[in-house]
Amino acid sequence: MSRLEGRVALVTGGSSGIGLAAALAFAREGSTVVIASRDAQRGEAAALRVRDLGVEAVHVPTDVADPDQVAALVGRCVELFGRLDCAFNNAAIGGPGALTADISEADFDRTIAVNLRGVWLCMKHEIAQMLQQDGGAIVNMSSVDGLTGSPYGAAYAASKHGVNGLTRSAAIEYGPAGIRVNAICGGGFATEMLARSYGHDLAWVERYRWPAIPLGRLGRPEECAEVAVWLCSDAASYVTGLCIPLDGGLLADAASYQALRRGGVRSEGGSIDWPHR
Repeated sequence: MSRLEGRVALVTGGSSGIGLAAALAFAREGSTVVIASRDAQRGEAAALRVRDLGVEAVHVPTDVADPDQVAALVGRCVELFGRLDCAFNNAAIGGPGALTADISEADFDRTIAVNLRGVWLCMKHEIAQMLQQDGGAIVNMSSVDGLTGSPYGAAYAASKHGVNGLTRSAAIEYGPAGIRVNAICGGGFATEMLARSYGHDLAWVERYRWPAIPLGRLGRPEECAEVAVWLCSDAASYVTGLCIPLDGGLLADAASYQALRRGGVRSEGGSIDWPHR
């Protein structure tokens, strides 16, 4: 039997990258899938791919920074399918690549509005529904930048630190009601969003980053999706309040990680190279 047979899963940012991989992974495990994203065309295409796997799926156009749209999203999920068992709050933006004092107020506010307030809004309505049924599981997409500092990424790092705080707090509050809340702290996955953040294609990004990653490569979106599915399954029934680094060992090699944060990477010979961005 599939791990999520008969359950209903909601995936935000589900039209591409990690979100699309997660929507497909939830479907393969037997779950009905509700995909939320701002891009209606790509969202409908994603829902079609999910339906091709033999499960029900819909796309609901949603900007997670808009409270009315988030409320409508969860309401639509329940209206169509009667419940909400699993939620993967994945929608995010990269934020400005600037020194802390150089970030504009508008860029900072937009990053927090989508990455942090958007996750909180989703959790607010997801939890309210799960309290009316027999619990559920929530997974928030965070980042290793939510566990450390991030030069030229202060707004993004602040948003992801906030996501981790929300995750842990909600896990404590709602564990007695059977609602589990965890976060995945990604360390660099091969997605369009990562490529945009560097201003280069993914091949360049992987060449730049691999010396700092013990596994020697970027993560695949499907690898993150599998962890999200596991966290929502009964196999993780005693797991809550965790912010799990999923980074190919990046944080385990402190020297290489710090070099990467400062704009250089450790070469095969052990020295620090500082490639021009």
